[in-house]
Amino acid sequence: MKRLRNHLIGIDQGDTVLFSDFEDGGDMWTGRGQRERRRRVAFAEPFRAEPSVHVSISMWDVDTNMPLRADIKAETITLDGFDLVFRTWGDTRVARIRVAWMAIGELRQSDDWDLY
Repeated sequence: MKRLRNHLIGIDQGDTVLFSDFEDGGDMWTGRGQRERRRRVAFAEPFRAEPSVHVSISMWDVDTNMPLRADIKAETITLDGFDLVFRTWGDTRVARIRVAWMAIGELRQSDDWDLY
């Protein structure tokens, strides 16, 4: 469990279209085997400490004639943002993915000092 040291708790959230490969014949739609898409997401303002980030698929457009295989996660979480990562494999065909995300963490206080 992550404990927050003050009452200034920040929640940032968004909904991001990660890719749309159906329109241009991209590899998530036409490819086979291991495939990955990654996008850097920036927070509206930096957190004081590394936040907890939750991601979920909010829209997917897939070929249901093939098995559906997907992995989605937040990686490289920093005070300023994180990498949104979607992976698939095998013969899964994904046309589009939109991902909802939420970050919860401690915010800076107006009287915080930066000591160098």
